[in-house]
Amino acid sequence: MDTLYNQTNKLIQQTQASFQLLEGSGQNVVDIEADIHQKLEVINSNCGKLDLYTLKLPLEQRQNAKMRCDQLKYDSRHLQAALIAAQQKRARREAVATEREQLLNRRFAPNPDITAINIDYAVQHQTSLQNANRGMDEMLYTGANTLDSLRSQRITLKGAHKKIVDMANTLGLSSHTLRLIQKRVSEDKIILLLGVVITLIVIVLVIIFLT
Repeated sequence: MDTLYNQTNKLIQQTQASFQLLEGSGQNVVDIEADIHQKLEVINSNCGKLDLYTLKLPLEQRQNAKMRCDQLKYDSRHLQAALIAAQQKRARREAVATEREQLLNRRFAPNPDITAINIDYAVQHQTSLQNANRGMDEMLYTGANTLDSLRSQRITLKGAHKKIVDMANTLGLSSHTLRLIQKRVSEDKIILLLGVVITLIVIVLVIIFLT
């Protein structure tokens, strides 16, 4: 399990490095995005295997292993959201470049009085609606990822809180037991001293009586 965890963690680091290449690359963007997508599929597959391995661990090791696996899944979801945002950003950039190219190549219709530019307002309005729709989808996806992350952190914190409470209860029981032991030791000392004193008194009385 540790080997698979280390491999998955290393793959996440490589994917993060690929995002840096994606930001600085101008030509191989599609190839880099495909490589990131492939790595994310491997990461998600490994997380599924790690979940199965976690269920087979002893109970005292399961909580720590689950926390590490949840962290990997959180990182994977974050990278997936970043990939979608990068793809949408690239699509918008390409759409703007296409519109600019079309505008530069547009032929103007001559007019004896004025020079009019034929602009298709319906297409422009549709493009604005599509951009707004993509923005809303991105916001909804980011919100869903945030809720999943908070839910996962809540589960992790509840487990940690339960563990701390159990430890506190165990320490409380140990302290009470130690106090009982100390009290018993003190009582035994008093009984021993009384026994010694009584024995000495009896010996003295026997000696005096016999002499």
